[in-house]
Amino acid sequence: MAFIARSLLITCLCISAANAQQCDINFNYGVIIDPNHLRIVNKGQTYVQINGQHQLFVNGREISLNNEQKNQLSEYTKGIRSQVPAIVSIAIEGVELGLKAVNKVISSLTGENSASHQQFQDKFDEMKWRLRSRFNHSDESYYIAPQDFDDFDEIFAGEFEKEIETIVTDSVGTILVAVGEAMTHREEQSTEQRVETFDQRIETMGNDIKLDISNQANALENKAEIICASLIKLNQIENELQLGIPALVDFNLIETN
Repeated sequence: MAFIARSLLITCLCISAANAQQCDINFNYGVIIDPNHLRIVNKGQTYVQINGQHQLFVNGREISLNNEQKNQLSEYTKGIRSQVPAIVSIAIEGVELGLKAVNKVISSLTGENSASHQQFQDKFDEMKWRLRSRFNHSDESYYIAPQDFDDFDEIFAGEFEKEIETIVTDSVGTILVAVGEAMTHREEQSTEQRVETFDQRIETMGNDIKLDISNQANALENKAEIICASLIKLNQIENELQLGIPALVDFNLIETN
């Protein structure tokens, strides 16, 4: 029974990844966005900075632009300002989807208002806050490190997934105690019947959660497709800027494989 419960909890961490959208695009540099500036950072140093939409600095030097180049830079800037928040949002949604699945399992096993469930809820709320504060410092300020966008829902999930697994693994005993207490109240059933009832409950719950999470994962996949297509268009504009502005000849934020 312990194995079944723990397996279901851990499996829920991966449900949202089942339909992950492939997007063969990389960001070669870090990107920092605030209301007035867009900074492209290479190895801790600002490589390209765009003030407003038209003022361009490369390695600290302001670059003179003609009207056509200003229009291209403006379109590029607007695109980056639009897509980076979208990337951060979809990554956070992917992690929260895993948290939601685990939370549903725990509340179903221990009771929604139980001490065990409240303990998990507090830890998950703290994790979600840390995740958001790390990449989304305010409504208009974002940071994203160099990234490979092969799997959108894995962009930031790795360390948090491990943390969730640790929380769940360390607390399986507490969960099973709560489940055991609930089962002992079924005095009309034999021990064998109680275990069978519990196993059926686990199976039904797993199927319900998988269906619920899969539907939301499909919605995330659709968002990822839109982001990927937008990044491909932005890469085309970036290529045009490289061709027209000598200072950007080696600049390559967006890379398609």
